[in-house]
Amino acid sequence: MKKHSKKQKSKKIEALEQAKNSHNGSSDEVNREPFVEQNGEWSREPIYSAADYLNVNLPRLKRSFYEEELIHLQTELVKLQYWVKHHDLRIAIIFEGRDAAGKGSAIKRVIEPLNPRGCRVVALGKPSDVEKTQWYFQRYVAHLPSGGEIVMFDRSWYNRAGVERVMGFCTEAEYQEFMQSCPEFERMLVRSGIILLKYWFSVSDEEQEKRFQQRIKDPAKRWKLSPMDLESRDRWEDYSRAKDEMFAHTNIPEAPWFTVNSNDKRRSRLNLIRHILSKIPYQDITPEALELPPRKPPTHGYVRLPINEQFFIPEYYWDPSEDLAHERG
Repeated sequence: MKKHSKKQKSKKIEALEQAKNSHNGSSDEVNREPFVEQNGEWSREPIYSAADYLNVNLPRLKRSFYEEELIHLQTELVKLQYWVKHHDLRIAIIFEGRDAAGKGSAIKRVIEPLNPRGCRVVALGKPSDVEKTQWYFQRYVAHLPSGGEIVMFDRSWYNRAGVERVMGFCTEAEYQEFMQSCPEFERMLVRSGIILLKYWFSVSDEEQEKRFQQRIKDPAKRWKLSPMDLESRDRWEDYSRAKDEMFAHTNIPEAPWFTVNSNDKRRSRLNLIRHILSKIPYQDITPEALELPPRKPPTHGYVRLPINEQFFIPEYYWDPSEDLAHERG
């Protein structure tokens, strides 16, 4: 990888900043430019092209800004969902990428504020014996969105172009058939009215190794690390070649691939949500807040059951500094 001195990086950042200042973008609040902390000072974040990701080390987003911006973007996602439901839109979003690239955590931030009745995640396991005899795309078709629904695929039919190809879980003929059929399959989905977004989460081998080590040390995350993930460490170049070939065949105008730089998870989540919002035109049709009238007094003489006749879970947690004697009677 080509190395750049601090002076060269400084000039690149300055040039990118000037280009950004001259950019006549939307004034909509969704497109407001975030700030980042650099050397103790707050400054505008420059716009970086895909090539610049490899040449400029972006500073880590400050948590306070990340959380504030996430709340703002999640509010916009709720507005988007109202629009999707009102117009019976069908949204399918594909999440692919390296192991430990941050796909799962990004999906969680997207669905967190949304109504689960109109948004779901599809994360299929390995195909059953029956599914292995079916048309390859058949089991995925059953999970495509209906009107007013957003569906996120945590890995998708692209398993065939990735793990199945690298690990030898499919034949050469099956792989070639997929590469020929996939673009036509996706064009058919788009023609039918489905809005199809495809995201590839890119992470460096150094950052992936760091996250693998964290998963090994943390019992709460250890389930995320499978023998297949460990095998991928030794096949980094094979996965890279498979990804490049997959892009060459399936990066079609009707459904292009968008790469997410996920070395910084906070930044990648915000960038992802902003991009989703930018790709689906919507308007704010959030319903007006309901007026909550005063609660009516009981009229039928209802009396609650005695507490000692009910089973309550034990109260394990409270502030030891509080005096609970008066509350317990």
